[in-house]
Amino acid sequence: MTTTISTAPLGGPTLPQERRLVTSIPGPRSQELLARKAAAVAAGVGHTAPVHAVAAGGGVVVDADGNSLIDLGSGIAVTTVGNAHPKVVEAVQAQVAQFTHTCFMVSPYESYVAVAEALNRVTPGDHAKKSALFNSGAEAVENAVKIARKFTGKPAVVAFDHGYHGRTNLTMALTAKSMPYKSGFGPFAAEVYRAPLSYPFRDGLTGAEAAKKAISVIEKQVGAENLAAVIIEPIQGEGGFIVPADGFLPALVEWCRANGVVFIADEIQTGFARTGRMFASELFGIVPDLITTAKGIAGGLPLAAVTGRAEIMDASHAGGLGGTYGGNPVACAAALASIEVFETEGLAGRALEIETLLKARLSELQAGDARIGDIRGHGGMIAAEFVDPETNEPDAALTAAIAKACIAEGVIVLTCGTYGNVIRFLPPLSITDELLAEGLDVVAAALAAS
Repeated sequence: MTTTISTAPLGGPTLPQERRLVTSIPGPRSQELLARKAAAVAAGVGHTAPVHAVAAGGGVVVDADGNSLIDLGSGIAVTTVGNAHPKVVEAVQAQVAQFTHTCFMVSPYESYVAVAEALNRVTPGDHAKKSALFNSGAEAVENAVKIARKFTGKPAVVAFDHGYHGRTNLTMALTAKSMPYKSGFGPFAAEVYRAPLSYPFRDGLTGAEAAKKAISVIEKQVGAENLAAVIIEPIQGEGGFIVPADGFLPALVEWCRANGVVFIADEIQTGFARTGRMFASELFGIVPDLITTAKGIAGGLPLAAVTGRAEIMDASHAGGLGGTYGGNPVACAAALASIEVFETEGLAGRALEIETLLKARLSELQAGDARIGDIRGHGGMIAAEFVDPETNEPDAALTAAIAKACIAEGVIVLTCGTYGNVIRFLPPLSITDELLAEGLDVVAAALAAS
């Protein structure tokens, strides 16, 4: 049950890198805290693993009962550099001792500007760029849409099937999946339209064919003359880690450029070395007009951004963008430290190593189990889609059973997909090979027993 790894983790505090179960999950202390959560926290705020964390680092999360769980979720792709990475901790502690807030719109400070400069440098494209900082991914998406509408003077926005962009009113409208994100929360923002995505496992289309189909829908149902922006995740996150066929994204970008439409890449889950490149757009050879980032940007602290072509970003009047906490100095310090780690510790390369390990083991399992219909993804962002092997229909029940069994055995995995039939693997890039292999052993056992 317990395997101790002697290899030091790539980052984070010095925690034993082991899967350790000293109680059943949840243990008594976690059960007590879960009861307090049920009494004090709104029922709509759910949780995946029935544990309460007290420490995390490398590739593990330690709970209140002393159980050490292998982390294959990274807090949904947030702790990419590893939880509590020493450089992030040091930067945050130094900033907290100086000041925690002035509001950048009242008294600006250098770290906000430095984060904007870094984002302008590392995002795709060598054109002149500017950035604005916010608090969350949904807030970044809302502001990207605002900026595109202001720049173009047009109202409509197109999102895609299976897409996820957030839980605020506008971002719920952009999000495709009803339960649990939209059901009962309408009416939603107007002038939001949906186009078909390239989904190679299910549509069988080439990238060119899928793009032609999507563009036809956009032209017929919206019209370029009314369209401010197209927004898309280069690789979908919550929608099921769907990787579009080659040629799909470049064709959309080309159409947008030819028709005066702003192309927004939502890289909130795919950004910052997660896919083996600093940004997933690079995998497909595209340069977005605007790019939204969050999650992995600041090592676990809340920060988000919109970065894009300077002329588009400057379309808003003074005071039109911002927010009380946007670009908080503590989060900015964490972001600068995290970006340094991404660039100096070879995390994009590490993501590619993780991809090799994940795909090799999952392919081995697929060869012996037809219920694994598809394996896809890039870097440390890999998914397995589970199906009924006779019909190819999604098997959400099997997926949920595997995830539940993994968590009970001390491995945190996350499900996703419009049909709830995908397990996504998002380990911290600080995880060791040995710990990742043990986590996959648990997944394999859960699959065999289901």
